[in-house]
Amino acid sequence: MKIYHGGPGYKEDERMHWLSKKRYKIGLVIPTLVVYMVFIIIPIGMSIGYSFTKYSGIGKVTFNGLTNYMRLFKDRLFWISLKNTMIMFILAFVLLLSLSFLIALLLNNKLKGVDFSKSLIFSPAIIAPIIVGIIWVYILDPNIGIINNVLDAIGASGLKQKWIGGNTLSPYSIAIIYFWQQLGYLVTVFIAGLKMIPGEVLEAVEIDGASFIQKTMYVTIPMMKSTISTVAVLIITGVFKIFEIVQQTTGGGPNHLSETLVTYSYSMTFNSGDYGYGMSLATFTFLLSLVITGIYSILTRERGE
Repeated sequence: MKIYHGGPGYKEDERMHWLSKKRYKIGLVIPTLVVYMVFIIIPIGMSIGYSFTKYSGIGKVTFNGLTNYMRLFKDRLFWISLKNTMIMFILAFVLLLSLSFLIALLLNNKLKGVDFSKSLIFSPAIIAPIIVGIIWVYILDPNIGIINNVLDAIGASGLKQKWIGGNTLSPYSIAIIYFWQQLGYLVTVFIAGLKMIPGEVLEAVEIDGASFIQKTMYVTIPMMKSTISTVAVLIITGVFKIFEIVQQTTGGGPNHLSETLVTYSYSMTFNSGDYGYGMSLATFTFLLSLVITGIYSILTRERGE
């Protein structure tokens, strides 16, 4: 029997056979798992553990059970930060999920200047969040901001507002800033999803006489459910991590009235030295984002079925 050891595809087949072995697959995954454990799982576990303690960051750690969590629901600033976070979440989720998809549909067509438009829309996504905050301070600041100065210049001083740093509008303004920063990135994700739809399917629908709305509702959206779900999860987890924008624009003020759960957790941990309570805030934020993500997954799965 003649055994053939040559041929142009032999080495490639040998490599694929090597990669198909279970032990080699595990070997390739282990480094990633180690990094994930060290920088994600272990810190999360430590944070949850510290949330059941009284600890200032130095000195002795004292276990105090559910005291920090009971304190949460009696803390006025916790409820303010939770309200602000939910305002940002609802506003950013609705705007980002809907408008990023619509813009992706528009930019997916072969229109004049579409490549430049893609670059322009994506550009805020590459700017560091702290720089984004500085940019928008010069736009929204009640005293030096462009908006209020323009309103003064056109004689509409009565429309001037405390867009940031006030008692009411700060969470709405921060949601708009986050929307501006993330829009281009999510549009890019949607465009990638649109490119995965077979052109033959869309052509067949067009031949059958379907309108743009019908094609979008009954073909494009159903075929992009996985992409839409991915974008939704990115928005949910992203909103609950908004930190730099708040710190740069309002610093959580005045009197903590524009705090989010993340910034309030940071303030209690590092500014007030109440490490245990700060970790309970961080744990609550983490669990809340998981619950909302889970609810969204259940609702969309049932709707899909």
